[in-house]
Amino acid sequence: MLNKVKTSFFYLMNAVQAGKLYSEDHPKYNEFIQRLYALLDEILRSRKELVIGIVDSELAWEDHIFFELSHKLRGLIIFFEESKIQRIVFQQGLRNDELSSFIAFLTRTKRQDQIDEKEYFSLHGIQNIRAGRIKRMIETEGAGDRSLEMAKQYDISLDAVSNSLNTVLNEEEIDYLDLRFNILNVMENFVGRHQELLNLVSVKQKDLITFVHLLNVSLLSMYFASILGFSKDDVLDIGIAALYHDIGKLSISQKILQKKSKLADSEFARMKDHTLLGTKILYHYKKSLGTLPIVVAFEHHLRYDLQGYPKVAYPQKPHIASLIVSMCDVYDALAQRRTYKKDFPPNEIYELMIKESGKLFDPQLLERFFQAIGVWPVGTLINLSDKSVAVVREVNEGDIFNPIVDVLSPKKKKGRLDLTKNKELNVTSALNPLGKGKKYLDMI
Repeated sequence: MLNKVKTSFFYLMNAVQAGKLYSEDHPKYNEFIQRLYALLDEILRSRKELVIGIVDSELAWEDHIFFELSHKLRGLIIFFEESKIQRIVFQQGLRNDELSSFIAFLTRTKRQDQIDEKEYFSLHGIQNIRAGRIKRMIETEGAGDRSLEMAKQYDISLDAVSNSLNTVLNEEEIDYLDLRFNILNVMENFVGRHQELLNLVSVKQKDLITFVHLLNVSLLSMYFASILGFSKDDVLDIGIAALYHDIGKLSISQKILQKKSKLADSEFARMKDHTLLGTKILYHYKKSLGTLPIVVAFEHHLRYDLQGYPKVAYPQKPHIASLIVSMCDVYDALAQRRTYKKDFPPNEIYELMIKESGKLFDPQLLERFFQAIGVWPVGTLINLSDKSVAVVREVNEGDIFNPIVDVLSPKKKKGRLDLTKNKELNVTSALNPLGKGKKYLDMI
């Protein structure tokens, strides 16, 4: 019985992942629901009910706490905690259709705390499942607490994608459903919040810097793809391709990657080979990851004008996913604050990238990119021409130099301003949140 219960946790996690990724009539969703139902039905033939849950962030059943499952099922534990679920009770008589409705309720219903759970269960015929929920506390946390929570969630996402990248580097079998679920969580938690993450997240470990960059490129790529009108499935595909686009570089010696002096010709040639190496690595995962990561790994340095690398006999315009990832790759690389490189403020990044329009970047995509994120992205701390300090809240697509801002200091000037309607005011510079802008972060 113990092994069956352990397996039920894995099947439950798969069902939750499928619930987040697929519609109720999708074959994949029904496949994972049916697998979970079959196991639960088998367990419930010999007992009246099965009660599972979490105790101090560990999965539990009766007097068993499964510490050994914590790492493999971290995603399920996080889901339980975010959903405020302490325990789930499955009773004899459980039906496949009510299990399906229950998983759909957990994974797709927004603001569950504002819904009458009993009424919902009755309406959907859920009679043999109960969810013991932790009573929600009144939210009184301040901006600092929310920032800490965001940083914590980012660390969890970073750990998840790092594991996915290392799995491929170690030539191990990848759990595609788990990967897609993690990328979906990244999209739901952080899309459109790139600048906020730059303000909050400071990475000092050298071995994590590349993983942070890849996660951010994935995040930016999904945001831009959604702005362009791609479907949710396509946005996730592009996010996964972005995550793996530099897998070849990761496999190259860290000694070369972290070298501060100029690369020798042989080292530079090896670095340029990372696109081919990445293509070769990802080809072995074609069945699980599909072809898009292979294409993006191969093409992301081709450039819009095809003057990049690798050199190909019959050049053709790169795939739009490759053009998106290439653009987001450069933007995040310039935006990251590192001790070993110049700190580029947002307006300088804009100027540098615009100079490459029609050369490195597709002109239409580049224009649309900055229409979406603005010259001064949402979350940027800025100095205004009247000496006040503000934070960018919204981008004006019609005038990307003049966003909508909240004035933070001085107190007498606090309030929201649309700089397109205040011609006497303009942005003069950005404040580095790790430097002079640090004291204003708690005011955001």
